[in-house]
Amino acid sequence: MQQLVIYTDGACSGNPGPGGWAWAVSPTGDPCGSGGEANTTNQRMEIHAVLDALQTYSLLANEQGDPMPIEIVSDSTYVVNCFRDRWWVKWERNGWKNSKKQPVANVDLWKPLIELVRAGDIGFRWVKGHSGDPMNDLVDGLAVEAVPR
Repeated sequence: MQQLVIYTDGACSGNPGPGGWAWAVSPTGDPCGSGGEANTTNQRMEIHAVLDALQTYSLLANEQGDPMPIEIVSDSTYVVNCFRDRWWVKWERNGWKNSKKQPVANVDLWKPLIELVRAGDIGFRWVKGHSGDPMNDLVDGLAVEAVPR
C-alpha cells in the first residue's frame, strides 16, 4: 500500500525564544509548510510541525478511496517516543499530568495531534538530526527560515 512520508522539524533561537516549524513530503520536499512564533520553545515547534502536516494530509486518500498511511519522520525523540511508547495514553489517564505529576506541556497541541493519530494510520520514525539526511536537512532549514526575526 502506498505510504506518504513526511519529514518534520522545529527550531528555536533561544529556548524559549522565537521559533519556527516546518514539514515537507519526501522524497522531493514538495509540498511543504512552515511557520513561526515570536515566543516559544523548541519542543512546541517540533509538535506544531507534526500537527500542521497531519492537519494538511490526514484526510488524503489513496486510489481506492482508503485513508493513506502516513509516516512522520522527526529528529525529536520527544515527539517520536510519545507515540512509539504511548506516553499520551498515560497522560490522558492521569488527567494530563506527566510521570512527575506535573501538567503536560503544550497540551493545546498534543490533544488535536493525538486525535489525528487516533483517526488515521500514522506511524513515527526517528532520524538523527544534522546527520546528512537530505530531507531532515531540508526541513531543518525551512524551520530556521521560519523563525521570526
